[in-house]
This record gives sequence, structure tokens and C-alpha cells, in this order.
Amino acid sequence: MRHTVCALVAAGLIATPALGQEAITYSTDTSVDDVIFAVESEILAKGLVIDHVSHVGEMLARTKEDVGGTKDLYTTADVFAFCSATVSRAAMEADPANIRYCPYTIFVYERADDPGTTVVGFQDYPDGAMQQVEDMLDEIVTAAIGM
Repeated sequence: MRHTVCALVAAGLIATPALGQEAITYSTDTSVDDVIFAVESEILAKGLVIDHVSHVGEMLARTKEDVGGTKDLYTTADVFAFCSATVSRAAMEADPANIRYCPYTIFVYERADDPGTTVVGFQDYPDGAMQQVEDMLDEIVTAAIGM
């Protein structure tokens, strides 16, 4: 058994937990509702289709007591999920395993303990083919907050 495990480890066939990736974030004093509207508008203006909007803040507020939560985390927190055929094709032609990153997401939130500050951001992707995705997301976010 020991030799089998060693062989599998050497071959890279044993799953290991993925390390957490960093996020690229921007803070603004623009209201969270205005930033959410602007992010949605910027995504649509690029001709992209929003597959899903996850209302994470509402879900956490709704289930707080059920799961033993003791504090409010957000006043509002939404995550937009979408893809780009053009950018995705380039990333996946470079490495078909890049499918794991699609759909791409942008999050927007206002913390309950920091009202008046809106945070908007996205995942930091690996260097290389995913840089085009990161550039697209950064373009959407910075346009939404007027940078």
C-alpha cells in the first residue's frame, strides 16, 4: 500500500486541497445599490449575459439564526456570474483546464460594520492565459466605480 500511495503522489494523482486565491478589490463611498447597478450595466454593455446573480447577503441574513450566526455580515452582498465567449475561448484554447474558472464572477458588498463603504472585486487568476479574463473583469469593475 505504501508504494502505491508513493507512486500516486509522484504521479500527481492524489487530490490535494487547492490553495485559496487572492481577490482584487476596490473600495468606494458610492452606495452599494449604485455600484451593483453599475456593475450589471457594465457587464451588459460589453454584450455579455449574466447567468446568475447570487444574493449572498440576503441568504446569510435569512439563515443566520438557523446556522447559529451571531452577527450581521453585510447590508448587501451580491455576486454576478457570467462568461465571455471570446475571452473564454482564448483562455481555454491556451489550456483546456481553464474551464474550471468559468463562469467568472464579480462581487459587490457593503459590510454591516462598515456602512457607507462599498467593496467590489473579483478573483485573482493565475498568470498567463487567464490574464485576459482578469483584464476584462478589472475593466468592468473600474468602469462601474468611475476609475
